[in-house]
Amino acid sequence: MEVLYENLLLLDWKMLFMWAIGGALIFLAIKKQMEPTLLLPMGFGAILVNLPLSGAVTQIHDGVSEIGIISLLFDSGIANELFPLLLFIGIGAMIDFGPLLSNPRLLIFGAAAQFGIFFTLSMAALFGFDLKDAASIAIIGAADGPTSIFVANFFQSKYIGAIIVAAYSYMALVPIVQPPVIRLITTKKERRIRMAYKADSVSKLTRILFPILVTVITGLVAPRAVALVGFLMFGNLIRECGVLDSLSDTAQKTLANLVTLLLGITVAARMQADAFLNWETILILCLGLVAFIFDTVGGVLFAKFLNLFLKKNKINPMIGAAGISAFPMSARVVHKMGLSEDNQNFLLMHSIGANVSGQIASVIAGGLILSFLG
Repeated sequence: MEVLYENLLLLDWKMLFMWAIGGALIFLAIKKQMEPTLLLPMGFGAILVNLPLSGAVTQIHDGVSEIGIISLLFDSGIANELFPLLLFIGIGAMIDFGPLLSNPRLLIFGAAAQFGIFFTLSMAALFGFDLKDAASIAIIGAADGPTSIFVANFFQSKYIGAIIVAAYSYMALVPIVQPPVIRLITTKKERRIRMAYKADSVSKLTRILFPILVTVITGLVAPRAVALVGFLMFGNLIRECGVLDSLSDTAQKTLANLVTLLLGITVAARMQADAFLNWETILILCLGLVAFIFDTVGGVLFAKFLNLFLKKNKINPMIGAAGISAFPMSARVVHKMGLSEDNQNFLLMHSIGANVSGQIASVIAGGLILSFLG
């Protein structure tokens, strides 16, 4: 009884505040249905690791280390990049590159929408972050959780908890953050631009060769990105080969959901109050938002720039905003905004093409950063 009482005395306001953060994440997951497979376990994990002397994380008693299960999962699944890479297989199996392959010029929007990453890297460095920490923070702008984890862990960033929370939070907040940014830098006339979609059939051979060629080219240009791109493309090859349909379904649903659940509760190992509650965390959340906004702005402005040289068949600038990695949330946002301006303006296939190109581009951008700084 005395031991229990002493344990209660170890509670402090920081732990209680982390409980509130965990509760907020659980609320968003259940009430708002924002990335529930990730935010719910992340929120519960934040509470779990912030209990006094929590047995879920590694503790040292009398010089003896007692291994906690969440710390063990972190070392086994995130410290060696296993969970992010397994998740990429599931993501790759979900992606249909058909709209992109039928209109390859959409690839440039994926590249243009990574501007925020490199802009924020410079800003983070100016704020005093170590260059490798700054690079890890900048990847948040792609709204690509697995890549953020991979890069932050590769550089052994001490801010990995804040980076992961920010990356996945902004993925979930795409429908809230992107629309006002898009409206601010486009005119109503631009948002009403219609784009005809010609459903060119993409051969099965092309669909099979595409993930193989992307992996080879990436390996030659950015070797550090081979694991990231390779697992993403391997998942897509499982989808497109036509002989592994059951495995494709498993990767899309069972594997992706299971790994996401484990990932969510495991990252809580880096959400302990003493390491998480500091001014650097707040600054990282702000810089992540800046990166996300500037990625959106970069894609839209690039589309507007291209329109200066197009006399007809102009591009709806909102398509550029879908060039981030948040698939398929960003594509849906652009499609809904197009319909709200003109109920006959169907942008879904164009935005999907830009969105999947953003998935590839964000992974390659992460790989380039690893190559330059690693």
